[in-house]
Amino acid sequence: MQPRMRILDLTVTIGPGTLSPPSVNQQLTITPAFRGPGYWRGSTVAMTLHSGSHVDFMAHHAADGEVASDVDLERLCGPALVLDMRDVEADQPITLALVQERGAGVRPGDIALIHTGWTDRMWGKFPDYYQHSPYCEPEAARWLVDRGAKAVGFDCFSEYSARLPDFTSEDFVVHKAILENGALLMQHLTNLSELPLGRRVQFFGPCVKISDAEGSPARFFALVED
Repeated sequence: MQPRMRILDLTVTIGPGTLSPPSVNQQLTITPAFRGPGYWRGSTVAMTLHSGSHVDFMAHHAADGEVASDVDLERLCGPALVLDMRDVEADQPITLALVQERGAGVRPGDIALIHTGWTDRMWGKFPDYYQHSPYCEPEAARWLVDRGAKAVGFDCFSEYSARLPDFTSEDFVVHKAILENGALLMQHLTNLSELPLGRRVQFFGPCVKISDAEGSPARFFALVED
């Protein structure tokens, strides 16, 4: 008998009050508009493209970089491998040594998912979610891309610089390590604890196909055996 597959949602919930990353520090707002007779609601949403679960593209930090509408679905979907980093605590780094130890199975074409459990515990607790998250060392991110990962996803906020009072765009070194080397950066995943360790799952990261957009909201999910 073939195993029964189910869809596991790996996306955080966003809504009024969701805070964007510190680079913009904008709260999401929804403004409803109504038309009658009867009930008809059409709302306007104000948010950054980087609020909640999203994908970053090269145009995030390079004027001539690719945008959301340039990216084929094949680069957003495929086999994914979870790297267990749950022992990395608040304000601690995901180091090159840890990634080399736990990501040795990453192969070309994989999507590497960094699992700390931080989003599960802290999403919605702003600004602590960003300012005290486990963070990734750029050498660790670059190592995954050099092994052939076509995307790297995090269930935490990957940049150390978010906690600095006067950071600049040049301080977003993990973004650069991933995006400048041809991979995609996927941020703010959740529920990675529901995925198996040590074997690949089929992962999907569809996002909104927006022209001239350096990032795009996503609905991350995976297929797992029931």
